[in-house]
Amino acid sequence: MARRTKKMQIREQMGSNIKPIKKKRKRKPMTEEQKAAAAERLALARAKRAETSGPAKNIHPDVAMLPDDDPLSLKNVRNWIKTQKELLASARVSLRQNVKGAEALVAKHEGYINNLKRYIRDGVYTDLFYGEHQQSKVNLRSVVPAYDKDGNIKRSFGVYYADLGHVYTGLEQ
Repeated sequence: MARRTKKMQIREQMGSNIKPIKKKRKRKPMTEEQKAAAAERLALARAKRAETSGPAKNIHPDVAMLPDDDPLSLKNVRNWIKTQKELLASARVSLRQNVKGAEALVAKHEGYINNLKRYIRDGVYTDLFYGEHQQSKVNLRSVVPAYDKDGNIKRSFGVYYADLGHVYTGLEQ
Protein backbone atom coordinates (compact mmCIF):
# COMPACT_ATOMS: atom_id res chain seq x y z
CA MET A 1 0.00 0.00 0.00
CA ALA A 2 1.22 3.49 -0.91
CA ARG A 3 2.43 5.75 1.83
CA ARG A 4 0.04 8.57 2.67
CA THR A 5 1.24 12.14 2.52
CA LYS A 6 0.32 14.70 5.14
CA LYS A 7 -2.05 16.40 2.72
CA MET A 8 -3.87 13.12 2.09
CA GLN A 9 -4.14 12.46 5.83
CA ILE A 10 -5.58 15.93 6.47
CA ARG A 11 -8.08 15.48 3.63
CA GLU A 12 -9.25 12.14 5.06
CA GLN A 13 -9.62 13.60 8.54
CA MET A 14 -11.69 16.51 7.25
CA GLY A 15 -13.83 14.20 5.16
CA SER A 16 -12.95 16.02 1.97
CA ASN A 17 -13.21 14.24 -1.34
CA ILE A 18 -11.00 16.63 -3.31
CA LYS A 19 -8.92 14.82 -5.86
CA PRO A 20 -5.21 15.59 -5.96
CA ILE A 21 -3.99 17.71 -8.85
CA LYS A 22 -3.05 15.65 -11.84
CA LYS A 23 0.53 16.02 -13.02
CA LYS A 24 0.95 17.21 -16.59
CA ARG A 25 2.63 14.73 -18.87
CA LYS A 26 5.51 15.98 -20.94
CA ARG A 27 5.23 15.75 -24.70
CA LYS A 28 7.28 13.24 -26.54
CA PRO A 29 10.05 15.07 -28.42
CA MET A 30 9.56 15.44 -32.17
CA THR A 31 12.02 14.11 -34.70
CA GLU A 32 13.56 16.39 -37.32
CA GLU A 33 11.23 15.02 -40.01
CA GLN A 34 8.20 15.63 -37.81
CA LYS A 35 9.37 19.21 -37.08
CA ALA A 36 9.84 19.90 -40.80
CA ALA A 37 6.41 18.48 -41.64
CA ALA A 38 4.75 20.50 -38.86
CA ALA A 39 6.46 23.70 -40.02
CA GLU A 40 5.28 23.08 -43.58
CA ARG A 41 1.69 22.45 -42.46
CA LEU A 42 1.78 25.62 -40.35
CA ALA A 43 3.09 27.69 -43.27
CA LEU A 44 0.31 26.37 -45.51
CA ALA A 45 -2.33 27.10 -42.87
CA ARG A 46 -1.04 30.68 -42.43
CA ALA A 47 -1.04 31.26 -46.19
CA LYS A 48 -4.60 29.96 -46.49
CA ARG A 49 -5.76 32.13 -43.59
CA ALA A 50 -4.14 35.20 -45.17
CA GLU A 51 -6.03 34.52 -48.43
CA THR A 52 -9.43 34.05 -46.82
CA SER A 53 -9.29 36.62 -44.04
CA GLY A 54 -8.72 39.70 -46.24
CA PRO A 55 -7.36 42.99 -44.92
CA ALA A 56 -7.09 43.68 -41.20
CA LYS A 57 -10.33 45.08 -39.81
CA ASN A 58 -8.72 47.56 -37.40
CA ILE A 59 -6.60 49.30 -40.07
CA HIS A 60 -8.10 51.93 -42.34
CA PRO A 61 -7.72 51.01 -46.04
CA ASP A 62 -6.14 54.37 -46.88
CA VAL A 63 -3.42 53.79 -44.29
CA ALA A 64 -2.85 50.18 -45.37
CA MET A 65 -2.53 51.29 -49.01
CA LEU A 66 0.39 53.69 -48.39
CA PRO A 67 3.82 52.44 -49.51
CA ASP A 68 6.48 51.79 -46.85
CA ASP A 69 8.57 54.79 -47.95
CA ASP A 70 5.70 57.23 -47.25
CA PRO A 71 6.23 59.26 -44.03
CA LEU A 72 2.80 58.26 -42.67
CA SER A 73 2.92 54.60 -43.72
CA LEU A 74 1.63 51.91 -41.38
CA LYS A 75 5.13 50.55 -40.83
CA ASN A 76 6.50 53.98 -39.83
CA VAL A 77 3.57 54.81 -37.57
CA ARG A 78 3.88 51.49 -35.74
CA ASN A 79 7.58 52.21 -35.15
CA TRP A 80 6.65 55.66 -33.82
CA ILE A 81 4.14 54.10 -31.42
CA LYS A 82 6.80 51.69 -30.17
CA THR A 83 9.28 54.53 -29.58
CA GLN A 84 6.67 56.68 -27.86
CA LYS A 85 5.71 53.82 -25.53
CA GLU A 86 9.36 53.50 -24.49
CA LEU A 87 9.55 57.26 -23.87
CA LEU A 88 6.28 57.07 -21.94
CA ALA A 89 7.69 54.38 -19.67
CA SER A 90 10.72 56.52 -18.83
CA ALA A 91 8.48 59.58 -18.30
CA ARG A 92 6.35 57.60 -15.86
CA VAL A 93 9.48 56.70 -13.89
CA SER A 94 10.28 60.44 -13.73
CA LEU A 95 6.72 61.12 -12.63
CA ARG A 96 7.04 58.67 -9.74
CA GLN A 97 10.28 60.44 -8.74
CA ASN A 98 8.45 63.81 -8.73
CA VAL A 99 10.63 65.31 -11.47
CA LYS A 100 9.45 68.75 -12.56
CA GLY A 101 7.61 68.62 -15.90
CA ALA A 102 7.22 64.84 -15.90
CA GLU A 103 3.43 65.02 -15.73
CA ALA A 104 3.32 67.12 -18.90
CA LEU A 105 5.67 64.68 -20.66
CA VAL A 106 3.47 61.73 -19.73
CA ALA A 107 0.39 63.55 -21.06
CA LYS A 108 2.25 64.51 -24.27
CA HIS A 109 3.37 60.94 -24.98
CA GLU A 110 -0.04 59.44 -24.15
CA GLY A 111 -1.80 61.96 -26.39
CA TYR A 112 0.56 61.31 -29.30
CA ILE A 113 0.16 57.54 -28.96
CA ASN A 114 -3.62 57.90 -28.92
CA ASN A 115 -3.53 60.14 -32.00
CA LEU A 116 -1.35 57.64 -33.88
CA LYS A 117 -3.68 54.77 -32.99
CA ARG A 118 -6.67 56.85 -34.12
CA TYR A 119 -4.87 57.54 -37.42
CA ILE A 120 -4.35 53.81 -38.01
CA ARG A 121 -7.99 53.09 -37.17
CA ASP A 122 -9.75 56.02 -38.91
CA GLY A 123 -7.24 57.21 -41.53
CA VAL A 124 -7.41 60.84 -40.34
CA TYR A 125 -4.21 62.36 -38.92
CA THR A 126 -5.22 64.84 -36.20
CA ASP A 127 -1.87 65.85 -34.69
CA LEU A 128 0.09 68.97 -35.72
CA PHE A 129 3.42 67.14 -35.54
CA TYR A 130 4.62 63.81 -36.90
CA GLY A 131 7.69 61.64 -36.70
CA GLU A 132 9.28 59.29 -34.23
CA HIS A 133 9.90 62.12 -31.74
CA GLN A 134 7.29 64.57 -33.10
CA GLN A 135 10.11 66.45 -34.80
CA SER A 136 8.30 67.41 -38.03
CA LYS A 137 5.42 69.86 -38.39
CA VAL A 138 2.35 69.07 -40.50
CA ASN A 139 1.75 71.57 -43.30
CA LEU A 140 -1.87 72.73 -43.32
CA ARG A 141 -3.70 73.17 -46.62
CA SER A 142 -7.07 74.75 -47.39
CA VAL A 143 -9.25 72.37 -49.40
CA VAL A 144 -12.44 74.46 -49.53
CA PRO A 145 -12.23 78.19 -48.79
CA ALA A 146 -14.47 79.84 -46.24
CA TYR A 147 -16.01 83.24 -46.94
CA ASP A 148 -16.94 86.12 -44.66
CA LYS A 149 -20.21 88.08 -44.96
CA ASP A 150 -18.69 90.44 -47.57
CA GLY A 151 -17.69 87.53 -49.82
CA ASN A 152 -13.97 87.67 -49.08
CA ILE A 153 -12.00 84.48 -48.48
CA LYS A 154 -11.11 83.95 -44.83
CA ARG A 155 -7.41 83.16 -44.45
CA SER A 156 -5.23 81.83 -41.63
CA PHE A 157 -1.49 82.29 -41.24
CA GLY A 158 0.69 79.33 -42.15
CA VAL A 159 -1.94 77.61 -44.32
CA TYR A 160 -1.37 76.72 -48.00
CA TYR A 161 -4.06 78.14 -50.32
CA ALA A 162 -4.34 76.79 -53.88
CA ASP A 163 -5.66 80.11 -55.26
CA LEU A 164 -2.56 81.91 -53.94
CA GLY A 165 -0.22 79.06 -54.83
CA HIS A 166 1.73 79.37 -51.57
CA VAL A 167 1.44 79.57 -47.80
CA TYR A 168 -0.42 82.64 -46.54
CA THR A 169 1.84 84.95 -44.52
CA GLY A 170 -0.35 88.07 -44.38
CA LEU A 171 2.04 90.14 -46.51
CA GLU A 172 0.02 89.73 -49.73
CA GLN A 173 -1.95 92.65 -51.13
